[in-house]
Amino acid sequence: MSRIARTETARISLATPCRLLLAVAGAASLAACAQSPVGRQKADLAAPGRQAVVERPHRLAALHPRPTSRARAVGGDAKQTASHGVASFYSDTETASGEKFDKNELTAAHPTLPFGTKLRVTDTSSGRVVTVRVNDRGPFIRGRVVDISPSAAEALGMVDKGTTNVRLEVVQ
Repeated sequence: MSRIARTETARISLATPCRLLLAVAGAASLAACAQSPVGRQKADLAAPGRQAVVERPHRLAALHPRPTSRARAVGGDAKQTASHGVASFYSDTETASGEKFDKNELTAAHPTLPFGTKLRVTDTSSGRVVTVRVNDRGPFIRGRVVDISPSAAEALGMVDKGTTNVRLEVVQ
């Protein structure tokens, strides 16, 4: 065999084990990454987080507060009820009933009353009264009994205050 042929054979015989060794080393390093403590820590943190969300009871009362007090209206329809609490005003783009929100209409958001219910809202400090139609759900802040539209808030004179104590009476 010539000297050049022996050199080529030696290169080929050394290149094959080197390639094999590199392939094995690469596979081992990938396997080590899959078993890294960081990967396990992330998996350990993710599992209890999901489990905590499933086991934690849903607090519906915090999302849908009830009026603080409710009493039957004296004399009249059995459907009529009155409640006292804090009112605020809001603006939105669309209501829960599907209507487009109009800040110029006398509308309100109430957590439980059916859509279309007419409410007489009386500011207990000033005595001002406005009748609104329920077309949305809310308020979602604990202690509030109704959210009213900006035009209804203006009629009650509460725009500058933001919130006010009110008495609600179902009219229709």
